[in-house]
Amino acid sequence: MRIGMIAGEYAPARGGVGAYTRILSQTLAKQGHELFILGTPDAREGDDRLHLEAIRSWSFGCWRQVNAWAQRNALDIVNLQYQTAAFKMSPYIHFIPQNVSAAPVITTFHDLRVPYLFPKAGALREKIVWHLAKTSDGVIVTNQEDEAQVASLPCHQLIPIGSNIEAPHVDAQSIADWRRRLQHNNEQLIGYFGLINASKGLDVLVDALKMLLDTGKNVRLIIVGDAGSSDPTNAQVQQSVNERIISCGISNQVTWTGYLPDEQVAAVLNAVEVMALPFRDGASYRRGSLMAALQQGCAIVTTQPKVPIQTFVDHENMRLVPPEDAAALSSALSEVMQNSALRERLKQGTAGLARHFEWPTIAHSTAQFFEHTIALCKS
Repeated sequence: MRIGMIAGEYAPARGGVGAYTRILSQTLAKQGHELFILGTPDAREGDDRLHLEAIRSWSFGCWRQVNAWAQRNALDIVNLQYQTAAFKMSPYIHFIPQNVSAAPVITTFHDLRVPYLFPKAGALREKIVWHLAKTSDGVIVTNQEDEAQVASLPCHQLIPIGSNIEAPHVDAQSIADWRRRLQHNNEQLIGYFGLINASKGLDVLVDALKMLLDTGKNVRLIIVGDAGSSDPTNAQVQQSVNERIISCGISNQVTWTGYLPDEQVAAVLNAVEVMALPFRDGASYRRGSLMAALQQGCAIVTTQPKVPIQTFVDHENMRLVPPEDAAALSSALSEVMQNSALRERLKQGTAGLARHFEWPTIAHSTAQFFEHTIALCKS
């Protein structure tokens, strides 16, 4: 197939949706498809198999540029990678499917949160997202929560995301080097990975760390990541978290690595005792940072999912705690760090669970849904 990806976020911009789009495109190309990316003027691509073009803007009439791009490249399918914070919050993205005739348009919803349009937009914000879903020829969702919301649509599919870091194997020396670098006083290491975003619960993790330190635990928090490029509110969240760390008097027990290349992220994830991912809205298939921790076989403490997810099993492949509960998070982290048998069981469990989220499988499922949608549009 000749597949077009519309990307509001793409390398070198740092963010989960941009990483997803690039890795999925590369994997589809490896499987024999031709890939065409339509991104912003600052997007860059060094892989010759991926043909990158820039759109002038996502303003009114952007669909005319999309349609011309699809016609020029004789695309079989167009896949819009939708996230509320991307596309510079443009409302006009929501009207691409109904105005593009050169190829069927499938929208991948990385979340179904309503975007900010303008003050007092009210119900219009929810309506505009549903307009995008209903006018798309097909809809892909990445998690069970969103799947329940699109169940009434005639052509939809749940396809999970994979790890947003590309480093499946890390050598023992790199792991040991990072552990030496991160430890200041032989502490046990708690890891956090991902964009600094309000939904990630990093402030709750800071409170949990304070509780651990107050009870005499020799621990250090390693924060891997930064505010990213797409959501301007992330920088405010990062500043707020840093102020909280200072006000708690625990700055000496927190290390910020900032953005790291994939190989170094993988080494750090393997160097810590436990990964803490206290999402405010619960653990979910849509969380690339969770998928990265699974891929690396980490012992994970995260939050209970909003909806039942049968593959997430407490005490077997992760420790699950209530969202926004610093005391429960502190207790679970202490349990995992003190109990080596539990830690190893969780690591073995995550390694097995990771097989459900491998990129070749994700790409194959995506291509099958593309072909199904194309056939429906022709019938």
